[in-house]
Formats: sequence, structure tokens, C-alpha cells
Amino acid sequence: MSEETTGITPFYDVDRTYEDNYRFGPFGAFAQTLGGDAKTGVSDDQVKRALESAPSDDNDAAAANATEPAESFFGVPVDLPFGIPAGPLLNERYTTGAFRMGFDLAVYKTVRSRAWGCNPFPNVLAVHPASADGILTPGSAECDEGVLADHEFETPISISNSFGVPSQDPDVWQPDMQRAMERAGRGQLLVPSFQGSRVDGMTPEQYVADHAATARLVLETGAKVMEMNTSCPNEGHNRLLCHAPDQVSTICEAVKNTIGDVPLIVKLAYLPSDDDLEYMVRVTAGRGLVQGFATINTISAKLVDAKGAQALPGAGRDRSGVCGAAIKPSGLDMVRRLAGLRERLGLDFGIVGVGGVTEPADYFEYRAAGADAVMSATGAMWNPDLAQRIKQAR
Repeated sequence: MSEETTGITPFYDVDRTYEDNYRFGPFGAFAQTLGGDAKTGVSDDQVKRALESAPSDDNDAAAANATEPAESFFGVPVDLPFGIPAGPLLNERYTTGAFRMGFDLAVYKTVRSRAWGCNPFPNVLAVHPASADGILTPGSAECDEGVLADHEFETPISISNSFGVPSQDPDVWQPDMQRAMERAGRGQLLVPSFQGSRVDGMTPEQYVADHAATARLVLETGAKVMEMNTSCPNEGHNRLLCHAPDQVSTICEAVKNTIGDVPLIVKLAYLPSDDDLEYMVRVTAGRGLVQGFATINTISAKLVDAKGAQALPGAGRDRSGVCGAAIKPSGLDMVRRLAGLRERLGLDFGIVGVGGVTEPADYFEYRAAGADAVMSATGAMWNPDLAQRIKQAR
């Protein structure tokens, strides 16, 4: 069990199916803030401090007299531009748990215009790169030859992310997303994530239209900022939408025509070519279609067990996205390069740094690299008090 090796109960239980996590989660400290599971791995004082600052129905007067949030996220005041990206926050209970544990930005797991199934269980394995520092380099020989993946979760934590971007039907996620927004406290923000869905027989024009239709469904929930995921496979094995910048630009134009002035963030994978990254920036942010980039998502790698066999069951699952501590250098590299382009091209866009944030120092390192906001998925799962520790360090 993961908590036996790390000492922490992650708020997403990797030993349960996605469906069970959606129905019964969150777990650990997040559950305790909601009045649930008391087995957390963090101290009672840490959870108590989070609950004291959590939103409630009878703290309006105190909020009115409080000092205004010191920072902002795409024009929305926030206390600390730190949170959890799309992925582990499956529904309103998860996002509320995140808010109550001090994560002031909570990204609602990516939604679609239709119900979409999850990859078979298991989805999360511990990943152990062979390098002495535990770092995984995009496109390296190890990524193609095989990285060890098992159930031995340990710190610094790196894991597989093999879900396939599941989604509930809009009839389910729209009202739940609205409730999630209402649970945000003062200086906190719920950010919906969405993407288009490619199905057999769909034309390129229909694919673009599906992005816009999904964006409209999100807009109806009252979203103040939206994120569009372009960094998960969408048209064939390991092909990412963000590898096709002209297509991204066309989609962004259709989405912006739908959502108007609501800021749009595009989630990117690691792009190794400086020319490719600059072109992406020019045809999206340079055209005023995108107000920010979140990066990175994961690094694709072949995962194998101790015998060298495929670690995750099922056809087409020999590779998986890897996230956690192993991808931090790549996340920082993308942030630095985007910050450099922003300055050189004289453009105004925000940068959200993601990847390998497991300790407070990682947050400050991303900010120094040029990130306007920072998020942690894997690190936050096993370190539910991470936001509180960053605020104390600040």
C-alpha cells in the first residue's frame, strides 16, 4: 500500500479503481476536512489550521473585513497562486478538500462534451527512473527501452498517469462543477479544464466544433478562467494535439469566439524544439487567442515490470505519461523558455509551472524561473499540507 512506504494516505487512492475514487473519495487529509476518513498521515493541527481558514456559510463578515488577496491569477484575486492541476481532482468533493487544505487554485479534472470511459485498472504505478538522481529525460533511450514501474511508492515520488482522460456526462459534471465553484473561499479559484473528443468518422471541422461546444458547456457553469488540454493523446498512439500548433490555433480561435473575454489557458506537453515552441506561442498568444500556458503535463515513457514485461495491462498501454519528481527539470525548462519568449517577443501571457513540485522550495524555484503560478499534482497527492507549508515559508 502506498501509505506504508511514504507514511501518507494520498487523497486519491491508487489501490482503488477510478470509478471507486470518484464515488467514495477523496481520502486522507482531504477527507478529514470534509468530515470523513481520519487516517491522514498529517497532524491534527495541520488539518485544524486548514479548517479554520476554509470557506463556510457564516464567515462573510470576517471575509469582508479581511485584507485583500495579495496576488492574482489571470485577473482573479488569489491568496497564493498555487494549487492542483487537472488530473486528481475528480469532482466537487476533491476540489473542496483542496480549498480547505489551503490550495487556492483547484483545476477541475478535464471534462468532455460526452461521457468517456477510463483506462482499465491499475492506472497509477510507482515509477523508478534508472538515473542516480531519479530524473527522466524526454525522448531519452530509457523512455523507449523501458522504465521500471511497480507498487513500491517512495519519496521523491514519481508515478504513471494512465487514465485516458475519462469524463462524466455534462448532465453530471455541469452541476457538480457549479457546486465546486461555490465552495471556493475568499482568495481561491476553481479552474475548469476541458478538451475536445475525437470519435470515429469525425471530420476536422467537427473536431474543432466539439472543442467549442465543450467550452460553451463549461462557460455555462460561470467559469472565470478556463484551461484547454492539448497535451493528451487525441489522434493515434502517443500523438498530442500540442504537436500540431496550426490545429491548436484553429481550435483556440473557435473556443475564444465562444467564451469571449474569459481567459483561456492552454496545457502543453514538453516541446523540445525552441522553434516549435516559439511557433506555438506566435500562432496562439501572438494572435490574442490564448492568455496563458500551463506546462508540463507528463513525459511519455515505456513502463516495464521487474522482468521487463509490460507493466500496465491491456493493448496500447505499453507507454504511459510519467509525472512527479522525475519530470521537474523538464517543467522548469519549459517555464524558462516560455518566459524568455514572452520577453523577447514582447507578448503578455501568463505561465503556469507544473511538474515535480513536492516541496516548498520547488514552488519558489518555479516562480524564480518565470512562472506566474505553480501547481502540484503528484506532490500534492502525497503531501496534502504542501500549500500550508509554502504559505508558512512565504
